[in-house]
Amino acid sequence: MGEISQAIRLLKSKKFIDLTHGVTPDIPRFGAFPSLKSETLYSVKNDGFFVNLATFVTQYGTHIDAPCHFSEGKRSLEQIEVRDFILPLYVIDRSADVAQNPDFILKKEHILEFEAEHGRIEPDSFVAFASGWSERWGSQEAMSNKDENGVSHTPGWSVEAIEFLLRERGITAIGHETLDTDAGIDVAKNKHLLSELFLLENDHFQVELLKGLVGLPAVGGAIMIGVPKFVGYPGFPVRAVAIY
Repeated sequence: MGEISQAIRLLKSKKFIDLTHGVTPDIPRFGAFPSLKSETLYSVKNDGFFVNLATFVTQYGTHIDAPCHFSEGKRSLEQIEVRDFILPLYVIDRSADVAQNPDFILKKEHILEFEAEHGRIEPDSFVAFASGWSERWGSQEAMSNKDENGVSHTPGWSVEAIEFLLRERGITAIGHETLDTDAGIDVAKNKHLLSELFLLENDHFQVELLKGLVGLPAVGGAIMIGVPKFVGYPGFPVRAVAIY
């Protein structure tokens, strides 16, 4: 048996955890986006085969954001290296903080606290921010968590945290459970998604609307991301799986 076959057998002996939300017309989504439209064009009963016509935005459900999503001239979906779709996984769990403060922002100091306990984050890895926000998935209102002024109170990444991970740790990608990279209060203050902009302008990608990160081991796992090859696209729904 060759090395690849042995590696596959090893992987299949481990635990697989689906980090992906199911896709329906009713799932929470970015407010400006339309919902999924689905039409059955052919059925087994009438035509001998089953085909649906689906219409949806590229950033729908659990999805990948390619760098060109926010930055012209950066890589589109098909230009991301295939090898970057399987990466060592680090999970920074701050769900207890988010439960106390939905405006919690992940900062460099929190990453250093994580490393003090779990060791240095290695290059070419995927870092996920576990906030527990995916438990709100059944409700658009709960996911957006807006106040009477329309400001969302949701957790997010700081620019300094992402800059530290990219420039001092050499990671490949990040992920989170929320609709946006940035905390809602930062979006309201800055009138832009500055953390997401920083990540994508630096030619890295992210996966948004992951689920089930809370409770995963902080280190020692891997993430696999199933990504279709749509040329020139800024993103697409994915199937993300953690392996431990």
